[in-house]
Amino acid sequence: MDRFTLRQLRYFQALARHGHFGRAADACAVSQPALSMQIKELEQSIGMPLFERSARRVRLTGFGEEFATRARDILRAVDDLSDLARTAQGQIAGRLRIGVIPTIAPYLLPRIIGDLNAAYPGLDIHVRETLTPKLLHEMGEGRLDCAIMALPISEPSLVEVPLFSENFVLVRPRGDAGKPVPDKESLREMRLLLLEEGHCFRDQALSFCSIQTGLPREGLDASSLSTLVQMVAAGIGVTFIPEMALPVETRSASVDVAHFPDPQPERVVGMIWRRNSPLAAQLADISETVRASALTLRQVRAAE
Repeated sequence: MDRFTLRQLRYFQALARHGHFGRAADACAVSQPALSMQIKELEQSIGMPLFERSARRVRLTGFGEEFATRARDILRAVDDLSDLARTAQGQIAGRLRIGVIPTIAPYLLPRIIGDLNAAYPGLDIHVRETLTPKLLHEMGEGRLDCAIMALPISEPSLVEVPLFSENFVLVRPRGDAGKPVPDKESLREMRLLLLEEGHCFRDQALSFCSIQTGLPREGLDASSLSTLVQMVAAGIGVTFIPEMALPVETRSASVDVAHFPDPQPERVVGMIWRRNSPLAAQLADISETVRASALTLRQVRAAE
């Protein structure tokens, strides 16, 4: 077996993830022919095919799947060495890959990124917005340094730092303004509009209403809070949204916002990272900046 390069391993990892030469090339910011050539040279170096190629999709061979596991471990170790070098310099600088769930990202990120850039001018922030299961998977693969999501995660390999808690509010048609806020039993009889499967916010809403997840439901499952609020404005049903989303999602919608009596439904928002990350100490400092940023944002919105 001839030697192969880290660049080839990264191209291989991208192709294994995307299953498509064009998308993998875009992810690596190279041309498709350049990526194809490097994959071909890697397979020649190893002496075994890594992919099964068809007109529409590229799939790992059985050997390729085993190779992918080892390659992922190697690339994670290389990234950890790079992070270790950054840590030794005693500065919070360089690339920071942050994952954020969709029910937090649009409302918190603009403030957080601005404050992080001000506090740590040397940071190069990369943001990944997707659902909790995908963020956890990418965290495990070393493709993210940290993530902001709803807690708890209860994964021993991860550090969880609570940042703040926030209540859920009921969004209902404008014509319902002034009516009593429905209790849990009444909500179960209403047309409750929720985010689609995979969103932790959906599960939290169902839990508050004591509705089992996975059961068939009539109504609308949406991919964003914006769609839910607009459907409520159209008179289709009612929904929950987190308090941080109120200024953005309800400012132009004909809806009524109602707060539940205590104990109100709520979630804890926190930051997580790998327990063995070389950047653990720096991430702890960054989490304090994120917490202060979120607190300032809430104070500003409360005063508006």
